[in-house]
Amino acid sequence: MVATAATSSFFPITSSPDSIDSKNKKLGNGSTNLGGIKLKPSASSGSLQVKANAQAPPKINGTTVVMTPVEGFTSEDAASSLPPRTFINQLPDWSMLLAAITTIFLAAEKQWMMLDWKPRRPDMLIDPFGIGRIVQDGLVFRQNFSIRSYEIGADRTASIETLMNHLQETAINHCKSAGLLGDGFGATPGMCKKNLIWVVTRMQVVVDRYPTWGDVVQVDTWVSASGKNGMRRDWLVSNSKTGEILTRASSVWVMMNKLTRRLSKIPEEVRGEIEPHFMNSDPVVAEDNRKLVKLDDSTAQYVRKGLTVTTGCPISSFSIVPRWSDLDVNQHVNNVKYVGWILE
Repeated sequence: MVATAATSSFFPITSSPDSIDSKNKKLGNGSTNLGGIKLKPSASSGSLQVKANAQAPPKINGTTVVMTPVEGFTSEDAASSLPPRTFINQLPDWSMLLAAITTIFLAAEKQWMMLDWKPRRPDMLIDPFGIGRIVQDGLVFRQNFSIRSYEIGADRTASIETLMNHLQETAINHCKSAGLLGDGFGATPGMCKKNLIWVVTRMQVVVDRYPTWGDVVQVDTWVSASGKNGMRRDWLVSNSKTGEILTRASSVWVMMNKLTRRLSKIPEEVRGEIEPHFMNSDPVVAEDNRKLVKLDDSTAQYVRKGLTVTTGCPISSFSIVPRWSDLDVNQHVNNVKYVGWILE
């Protein structure tokens, strides 16, 4: 029964003449009665003439249905209006089905192209969103940066502040990608419980060549142990297209209580969080133990007047009073701001 219904929906089934004759009633005068309409054969042309009976219109569910009288309609006219019956015009209309199949294939092709996206030009970024990724057995974090127009100076090369910001950004993203980022700025969950933050006590940066506007630099960073209560972080900056080494940097980080602003030892809980990510490697920049010469008005080459100085900074014996724009989310001046102050 289901097969018959499905077949009839595609291939129209025509009733046989015998079944039509059995359903129609023959009238005595040779005419045929079809639901109240009499069909009478024409004497001149042999065709059927249709005339409507004058009778009350039928009612369907209590509603009167008005039927329009039909006259002069012949069977020859009906036959001439229908196309000749062939196998072709009995087939279903496949255009809608073909359109649906085409739409499905086009949508699938678009999704596949999005999943299989690859740079069409060699100078395009492999990491277009700058998210970065973990490489080398999960111990090195790598991220690409494009040198923007607002990150260069008058000589069309990136400033030292730009490079320092790249180092700062990769350090934070490394903690995030390794699952060590808590509620603080680069602090682990164990550090957040004890109100501890990272501060940089020493940083050495060696620049072989500054990148220019439009260059894409690749920054690799990793961490190692530094003494009992310190952590060393190294960076290697290179040209992502040529592989040329541009900058090498090494730094030492310690922990400070952000409430008391005093240095702190590394708690065992925090040590257990960070030690699995340590690499056993030498610093990329040889440690320079030379101390900076204390400057005064007589020994300094340049003197900037009008800066307010305060004492008690844990990093050095004195510090410039920071502005609101100099503070990060830990209410602390990071190392990049110090570079900016020195350049001014």
